[in-house]
Amino acid sequence: MPPIKIDHLAVVVDDMPAALNFWQQALGLTLGGTEHNEHEAVDIAFLNVGESRVELLKPITDDSGIAKYLAKRGPGMHHVCIAVSDIEAAMATIRANGVELINETPRTREDGTRYAFVHPKSTGGVMVELYELKGQG
Repeated sequence: MPPIKIDHLAVVVDDMPAALNFWQQALGLTLGGTEHNEHEAVDIAFLNVGESRVELLKPITDDSGIAKYLAKRGPGMHHVCIAVSDIEAAMATIRANGVELINETPRTREDGTRYAFVHPKSTGGVMVELYELKGQG
């Protein structure tokens, strides 16, 4: 099952206003939307870049996965997200190839997007997120 596109590149930030200033003012990207995600304990801003997006992630608690990442590695690149048409099939293919998933079953965002993460130790060090966009699965 071939990927559809790169949906987004995620960047962990410690100062959302400063990050937005860079991406919007210095680079001229438009804000596509924001989200307060309690489940993942992050504030999110999506900036449009052609058919893809840059996702800014700021932790809202000190014990979330993103907060731990930020404390250990500092701000910067976090993951690449690939859109797929069928997340269950993509995850089955990944498992069949001996690749470790972080999420054994897809999670679902409030907008209906289903997602799962592939462990970076199986990808050469890159965290990969799979997205099945609402209405495509």
